[in-house]
Amino acid sequence: MSCGKEFNTGNCVCDILKEIADAQSDIIENGCVNCEQSIADLLGDNTLPIANELDTVPVLLYTKEGEPFKGFGADYGAISDIQGSFFFRVKEVDEDCCATLELLRDPNDPDDNPECPVDQYTGNLETTGICITVNANCFCHITCLPAIDAL
Repeated sequence: MSCGKEFNTGNCVCDILKEIADAQSDIIENGCVNCEQSIADLLGDNTLPIANELDTVPVLLYTKEGEPFKGFGADYGAISDIQGSFFFRVKEVDEDCCATLELLRDPNDPDDNPECPVDQYTGNLETTGICITVNANCFCHITCLPAIDAL
């Protein structure tokens, strides 16, 4: 089963992550909010009246148990400041569905460890430089937020 347009790994979440990673790479190098609409917005395939400066499709991932997935990490050289996030930017996905995700955080969010996605500030999500590696086959659900300028 594939739910991405360009990939058919047999894992829906992996297919969408691959599609997002490719779309974001293309951007950097040259009604209902859903993954297809967010990817189209990112690529400029929309009717926005303004210039498209979007570079990221923020994603939420859910474990096979149905729980939102939260990643943790620290800025380089700041191991004493561990941060958590439910929101990610897809950096890349390899042929085995091993994905590199970058934590997205709002710099104004005072809570380094939000309890759930609705507790985390999302008004100004930005890249953090904190990356984690996950097996996309371990997720059963993905939610795409509207494309943003996070870089």
